[in-house]
Amino acid sequence: MNSLQDAFEMGLQEAFYAERALLQAMPQLAQAAQSEEFRAALEQHEQETQQQVKMLEQVFQTLGVQPQEAQCQAVDGLIADAQRMMGLAQPPALDAVALALAQANEHFEITKYGTLVAWARELGRQDVEGILQQILDQEKQTDQKLTRIAETMVNQRAQQAA
Repeated sequence: MNSLQDAFEMGLQEAFYAERALLQAMPQLAQAAQSEEFRAALEQHEQETQQQVKMLEQVFQTLGVQPQEAQCQAVDGLIADAQRMMGLAQPPALDAVALALAQANEHFEITKYGTLVAWARELGRQDVEGILQQILDQEKQTDQKLTRIAETMVNQRAQQAA
């Protein structure tokens, strides 16, 4: 990478990889969820993620770049950690652990899209900045929803079982 444009395109490729990898991992997380509200939030976010993949494809098209993935070791690590931790957790702690793992992914995505929005702005690419901002806003909303679910029920249930 020799320029901000190169970094921007690589970041988009990593985001594309991350969204597609998370789409494959989400059903396992949703299936393990004990809380109906948590499961519903995961299923809703899976649908949003499918939409976000299409939005990223639109960004690539607008930029005149072929959509492609660049492996993102950060998201691979988050998914591997989630699989390991899910194998160790038992109900009712399972939902608390799964929710924390889902939020770790959201925090990664918030960071990634926050950077991409800033770079699009710096590069004068308002034509894609709005799309990336929309994805960022969705990720933030999902994080807020997961926080509410954790604080109002999931963490309390895990604590009561102790």
